[in-house]
Amino acid sequence: MGDSKRELLSGDEAVALAAFHAGVALGTGYPGTPSTEILETFSELGGHAQWAPNEKVALEVALGAAFAGARAIATMKHVGLNVAADPLFTAAYTGVSGALIVVSADDPGMGSSQNEQDNRHYAVAAGVPMLEPSDSQEAYDFALRAVEISERWKIPVLLRLTTRVCHSRTIVRSGAANPPSQSPNFVRDIKGRVMIPAYARPAGRRLRQKLAEIQAWNENCPLNRVIAGDDSFGIITSGISYMHVREAAPEASVLKLGLTYPLPTQKIRAFADGVKHCLVIEEGDPWLAESIRAAGIKVESKPAMYRFGELSVPRIKRILANDTTTEPAPVPGKPPQLCPGCSHRYVFEALHDADCIVAGDIGCYTLGVLPPFEAMDSCVCMGASIGVGLLPPEQARRVVSVIGDSTFVHSGITGLVEMAYNPPPTGHVVLILDNSTTAMTGHQEHPGTGRTLAHEPTGKILFEDLVRGLGISRVHLVDPSADPERLAKLLTESLNSEELVVIIARRPCLLIAGKIKEYDRAATQVCTEIQAD
Repeated sequence: MGDSKRELLSGDEAVALAAFHAGVALGTGYPGTPSTEILETFSELGGHAQWAPNEKVALEVALGAAFAGARAIATMKHVGLNVAADPLFTAAYTGVSGALIVVSADDPGMGSSQNEQDNRHYAVAAGVPMLEPSDSQEAYDFALRAVEISERWKIPVLLRLTTRVCHSRTIVRSGAANPPSQSPNFVRDIKGRVMIPAYARPAGRRLRQKLAEIQAWNENCPLNRVIAGDDSFGIITSGISYMHVREAAPEASVLKLGLTYPLPTQKIRAFADGVKHCLVIEEGDPWLAESIRAAGIKVESKPAMYRFGELSVPRIKRILANDTTTEPAPVPGKPPQLCPGCSHRYVFEALHDADCIVAGDIGCYTLGVLPPFEAMDSCVCMGASIGVGLLPPEQARRVVSVIGDSTFVHSGITGLVEMAYNPPPTGHVVLILDNSTTAMTGHQEHPGTGRTLAHEPTGKILFEDLVRGLGISRVHLVDPSADPERLAKLLTESLNSEELVVIIARRPCLLIAGKIKEYDRAATQVCTEIQAD
């Protein structure tokens, strides 16, 4: 790669490059905007990257590698960390031997998400250090620093990005590759790795000692810096907000925080004491302001109306002016819609015509809620379409759970297990929309496609076999585009059967069908060459 290189990179690409330069042995995750491109780029660079069925499994796989002394990174969007929270909290107790970086890509403004949660709270709750880059250069630098911190204190590190950092491109000056000096090697540590209560209690105390040491180190850490300005007004900020602040208030003194948990309390206190008026500007919840106030430092926070959506230079100017009047309505854009010719269209037409109550899920088929179909009544989180709700019998007979193929693998299988174990008395219809890809995030592979992250052949889950293996006998396959009348008839018959029925509507996504044929041809050619040898 050379000693130095100057490139225009997105934040996601910069994190991938840092992981590659750091000799990360494994990158794993589940695709989700705005984090998806990290692993894809890491793979293109030559790193070992793989998609996991969901974020919990991804973090567990990465943790196993880190137990053995390898450097690992697990990537996910903000709601994905909810799924991965179970291993994260205990991984903070067990610690790691090799670096473990957990990337949480938050989505302020919900550009492609069902909620706007602020994952900075996870750093405090789990007890893991957190870094927040403000541009692509810092995404690269902070990812490398995260590796150093993780290995120095033997602790997972949360690298929190946001949509604007993930997808914006800025110049990155990268250094030479710096892989680990030692090869991975598992060393048995029963008391440190097996979290029964007797071993977990001292592990919890060790964790708090690590955090105290990191906080002391953070007081003089180069990841935090002061930009001198007018001492009458100071701003404390972090992440992308820093960029907006510098443009909106170039005259202000600024404390820019990079390692935001545990906070450098004394550094913050000294900065606040050195200005007459101190304001905290941050996207999302007033997490930073409240944490600083909890330390007894007097700072002001933004008005409550600005906790929603992304910040920008105009919005920060309004905050500085304490302007709480109604903000101008955003310019309406073109509403999203299912692609012309998409097989999901036939499915939602059938659901609409049958007057079904539709429990929906996360994916491009969520667009079935919009006109002209308006055929979705709930959408909570991945997998919830199968598990949500109890209705009176007459309404329950009209309920259909709609879920995509990638989402079914992610967290729908356990919902179907629940339904097989506790059969609904009025029966139920589960409709798996299998378009052979993870479409909404950019057509990534999953265990149901039979291809790896790099589109190479691997094991494939056949949904019909899996469903029958759960003891569900009524399983139907249908191509909704080729035979929409059969789909509509099958739906009506299934609703009237008062049995648990799974319908798999299988048709490759139009946007990926050509590529799937190319992948299959390449796989066939490789097999032919192997047989010839």
